[in-house]
Amino acid sequence: MNTIDRLKKKADQLRMDTLDMILEAGSGHIGGSFSIADIITSLYYDVMDITGGPHDEDRDRFVLSKGHANPILYAVLLDKGFVPKDAKGTLRQFGSPFQGHPDSSVCPGIDCTTGSLGQGISVGTGMALGLKKLGKDSRVFVVAGDGELNEGLCWEAFMAASNFQLDNLTIIIDRNMLQLGGHTEDLMKLGDLKAKMESFGFAVDEIDGHDIGSIGSTLRKKYPDTPHCIIAKTIKGKGVSYMENNPSWHGGIPKGEEVAQAYKELGGTCHG
Repeated sequence: MNTIDRLKKKADQLRMDTLDMILEAGSGHIGGSFSIADIITSLYYDVMDITGGPHDEDRDRFVLSKGHANPILYAVLLDKGFVPKDAKGTLRQFGSPFQGHPDSSVCPGIDCTTGSLGQGISVGTGMALGLKKLGKDSRVFVVAGDGELNEGLCWEAFMAASNFQLDNLTIIIDRNMLQLGGHTEDLMKLGDLKAKMESFGFAVDEIDGHDIGSIGSTLRKKYPDTPHCIIAKTIKGKGVSYMENNPSWHGGIPKGEEVAQAYKELGGTCHG
């Protein structure tokens, strides 16, 4: 099996593990988790240097700024062995490492507590600046939602990233065009996002956020003295036909025949 096929298979396995956890919890965000599954897979299984484990000071860092999509990240941490396997059935339970938003104080492998949208971008920018000042070669990758860019805090961080020439920072925007209230362009127009990010001093690449080969090669890019933005065009709910591009699955939970159909389309059977 070649690398791309292996990563595609891993991404769908992580989607099924995510579905297991959300069904057990009875709540969670499937649509936004599935839209970034291929990106998360490429980061953790192909691009990022995390060989020294979650406490290695020289590791690359990852910030899930759209923290509500944490089930897919938890699936990775389980698969990587950062968290005990028996935590899988504890999503959103009191005392669980898998809280409703990522909490670095209780979950090994979470580099930054996130949840309030926009803050992860700012913290990731600060991490990148700190690593630069320490003379480390580590990189910081931040996944943000397109609806999240409604927050002014994001744009302040973008200005700072450019000002400090943070070429160790990559912002990946999950451009699925949907947010909780509907279509992004109906709620708060982002317009020409590439031009906007370029005007804030970023080198910008636009990719298909489900093309594993393109994701990996683009994540590896670095631009001297310039922060990097990847606008990843994705499909919310990717992998399950009735969820795709449907805002109802921002936080919806499948029931009955929907459950069996979801597992079938992801290439497996219900194994929650």
